[in-house]
Amino acid sequence: MLAYADRYGEDRNKWSVTALLHDFDWEIHPTAPDHPLKGEPILAERDVSEEIRRAVLSHASYTGVTRETLMEKCLFACDEIAGFLTAVSLVKPKRSIFEVDVASVKKKMKDKAFARSVNREDIVQGAQQLGVPLDEHIETCIRAMQGIARELGLEGN
Repeated sequence: MLAYADRYGEDRNKWSVTALLHDFDWEIHPTAPDHPLKGEPILAERDVSEEIRRAVLSHASYTGVTRETLMEKCLFACDEIAGFLTAVSLVKPKRSIFEVDVASVKKKMKDKAFARSVNREDIVQGAQQLGVPLDEHIETCIRAMQGIARELGLEGN
């Protein structure tokens, strides 16, 4: 999200808070549609802005909340790909995001048994909604994750 916030000149703090909060209720409500629908009132009780709550709701297509703002589209676009890139990193010899490239990601996307809970269509649709070619989106996300590899535990062994 921060890579796209920078790219589009948006508020890094707001976008990072949105990214951090979007799955906050996953352990409480690990199934659809409870997540994020039952989590949203918790955010409202804590005075999280309507803009962030709407983005959180829009990241899951089944909520019926359409993605209209750039932040909403970026959250959706980055959600599934971040998990997928993590999975690809962890099967590399050094377990590192630095070993991941666009070609290896696209190859793994074709393998339906690999990281099967990741919705490949959401990855493709997210890039399309942003108006960014898929390869460019994947590359942007790889580079962003490389920039925080240590914090993600993907620096490698």
